[in-house]
This record gives sequence, C-alpha cells and structure tokens, in this order.
Amino acid sequence: MSTETAAGHDFHIVGFQVGRETYGVPIAALHEIVRVPEITAVPDAPEFVEGVINLRGKIVSVIDLRKRLGEKKITATRRNRILVVEHKGRLSGLIVDSASEVLKIPAADVEASPKVLHESELNCVTGLGKYKGRLIMLLDVSRLLDVSIRLRKSAVVEGKAENARAAAAK
Repeated sequence: MSTETAAGHDFHIVGFQVGRETYGVPIAALHEIVRVPEITAVPDAPEFVEGVINLRGKIVSVIDLRKRLGEKKITATRRNRILVVEHKGRLSGLIVDSASEVLKIPAADVEASPKVLHESELNCVTGLGKYKGRLIMLLDVSRLLDVSIRLRKSAVVEGKAENARAAAAK
C-alpha cells in the first residue's frame, strides 16, 4: 500500500462505497470530500472520465470511480460524493456512491491483495482490511490515477493511428 506502515501501526483510511462494496484510500491522499457539482464534459475523454469541475478556482478532473471499477448499475443520488485526492501535485476527483467514515485498521488486520487482482489492468487494490466483520478493499490512488492517464494516452494514440490509416486509405 502507498502508506507504508511498520508492524504494529494502524492504517488511517477514508472508507467509501461503490455499489455494494466498501473501499478505502489513505487519508493522507485525501484533500477533501465535496458534493457533486455541475461537471463540464471533456471531448474525447475515456468513458469513465466525467469531465472537470471548478473547485474554488482550481480545475479538477473527475473520474467516475463507479464506471472505473466496473459497477453495472450507476444511479446518481444525493449521497454521491467526490473524493478530491492529490496525486503528483495535482488534484483529481473520484465520484463514489457515498463516503462513509474515517477508519483506523490495525496493520495486523490488513492482508495483501490476492494474486489474481495483480493480473488485471486495474491493479490498484493493494490490500484487504478487516474491519468490524467486513472486508474493505484498499486502493492505491497513484496506481488508480496512473492507469487512468495511461488509458487516456493510449486512447489518444489509437485515435491518431486510426485517423492516419483513414487518411492513407484515401
């Protein structure tokens, strides 16, 4: 996990829901939690990129984490929130179904993620925390956002290659 802890220390995470699952990100990565404002769409963005918002004068890109994690039923409700996280000095927003709580999970109750999760493209689940009888999937914000950036770049490259092929065929 991106928040290294020595044995015996606790993981401090922000818990949130996407569908029926509970996820968590390190509280150190969280800038703030806001209600979902009007989002400005960005042309040619991947499906999971909702657009950008103006957060007190700062432009913040917004990813729908529900789409990103493959949630089938996505409905907007008053409980939806945007987790504004900081990554490489930039702010990004993650739309979630609801932000629930700040959790303190002892390191002894956190296990490494199953190997099968490392084979997927997403590969952002860094561990599973056991908290009051439930499992919380711990996400690495940098991996989640780096994958998003890589996918965006590959989509742009594919689009340029397709345009070049179309022009060459004429």
